[in-house]
Amino acid sequence: MYGIISSCSFGAEKPFCRPGHHQCFFSRGRVCVSDAVILQKKLQRLAEGAPPRVLDLFSGCGGLSLGFSKAGFQISAAVEFDQAAAASHAVNFHQGKACHMVARDITITPPQKVADEFELGPVAEGIDVIVGGPPCQAFARVGRSKLREILEHPEAYRQDPRSRLYMEYLKYVEAFQPVALLMENVPDVLNHGGQNIAEETAEFLEDLGYVARYTLLNAAYYGVPQMRERMFLVAYRQELGQEVSFPLPTHWLRLPPGYEGSRQVALKFLKRGGLFEEAPQFRYVHPPEATPDLTPAVTAREALSDLPTITAHLEGRSRKGAQRFEGLVPYPSSVAPESYAHLMRHWPGFENDAGLKDHVIRHLPRDWDIFRRMNPGDQYPQAWGHAQDLFQETLVTRRAQGEELSPGTPAYEELQAAIVPPYDVTKFPNKWRKMEADRPARTLMAHLGKDSYSHIHYDSAQARTISVREAARLQSFPDGFVFRGTMNPAFKQIGNAVPPLLAWAIASEMRQTLQIGIESVISKEQHGSERTPAVV
Repeated sequence: MYGIISSCSFGAEKPFCRPGHHQCFFSRGRVCVSDAVILQKKLQRLAEGAPPRVLDLFSGCGGLSLGFSKAGFQISAAVEFDQAAAASHAVNFHQGKACHMVARDITITPPQKVADEFELGPVAEGIDVIVGGPPCQAFARVGRSKLREILEHPEAYRQDPRSRLYMEYLKYVEAFQPVALLMENVPDVLNHGGQNIAEETAEFLEDLGYVARYTLLNAAYYGVPQMRERMFLVAYRQELGQEVSFPLPTHWLRLPPGYEGSRQVALKFLKRGGLFEEAPQFRYVHPPEATPDLTPAVTAREALSDLPTITAHLEGRSRKGAQRFEGLVPYPSSVAPESYAHLMRHWPGFENDAGLKDHVIRHLPRDWDIFRRMNPGDQYPQAWGHAQDLFQETLVTRRAQGEELSPGTPAYEELQAAIVPPYDVTKFPNKWRKMEADRPARTLMAHLGKDSYSHIHYDSAQARTISVREAARLQSFPDGFVFRGTMNPAFKQIGNAVPPLLAWAIASEMRQTLQIGIESVISKEQHGSERTPAVV
């Protein structure tokens, strides 16, 4: 690897180089001779019309890969720790080729090994773009609370090794020398125990010779039927002479107060008087504004209403246990050509006219009557109240039939447990939520792999949580996209993913910026006015 400045916050004490190089550092336009040649070769290849080659780190099943593929990038390789997610990525982007099916731990897999196993050629030459989202559990507030509980330490989240995985990402950037890169994470990465990971990362990348900026984007503004807020950092080689820009919104809605509040919490250290008060310039940029004249945001009803209804569980035809995806469920009807549902059925390369094989739900018999009674937007306190009403109604009926059901008796306790969920309403207010049909869904979490109460279907007649395919629809995965594993791993993969439509918007913006930058570099070379970088 080539060196970094001694004062950087990532722990290096002195510059260092790849084997065989004189000591040097990739900073402020200063490059090794061979590095400049490698960059020139990459730019020339792209100028000739070859697609940018992408390495997806922490790829999951491939939300970023799908968006970049749609924008004309070539998905060359991916590194993913989870076996089911790695298999999903391999099946969808590499026809299940053996080397792509292997799960890899980035902390023990050096870049050269990845280059060799995927036959990318010399490590510094085989990739043009790196994308990825290091695991976010240690950054998100919900994850911090869980870690504190487990380790009984008030700052356990700072000790979680997952919070250092972004550094592994940067090691890969050093080794592969991409022309551009994208990093994604939760908004709380801007306020990680008083540390702004995105700002530090952008500063570090600038010392490696990149122009780097970051912002917060909400997926609902880009045609995704989900209000999902995430941090995105984009960087380009300085030689391209381009500033970082983010895609203009295509849709509009007024976000609920909770989303705006979360954004302000994440951004509080960027305000005057915050942690970085003395910093001369932040690399955060305000996201492009969504305005009411844009197309209204895609709603849950637009995303899901064309899918087959599920009522077998209400008819006694549901079972507990691992749900697999072998059974094909045909679509009940056709859809309008310009609709969101049409895009999901006819995404280029993932077309699907036959029907669905992953339209399966959780077996939750205690809760179906509660789901039916819940109103759109109801959360756990309201659900618990409905459950108490059901319990009291059942008590009246059973007592009228002659049963003795007195408080404190085993029969009374057993009946209550069969109807009323046990969770404390003061501790789990957001555990359950019934979707609103006329709005985008709230953020899907990886916790979908544990339960699906956060997304109860808006249709009371179906009285259930969402299916795997419905979760995929809310994330903007097309119906032809395959998820390997059973229901729980599939839910987890979907909840962890970047929405492909949002990824596509960012990738399209990056593709355009790369094209402009490359044309500028080529033009300068042709006119003999290029600036030759200093070499050491």
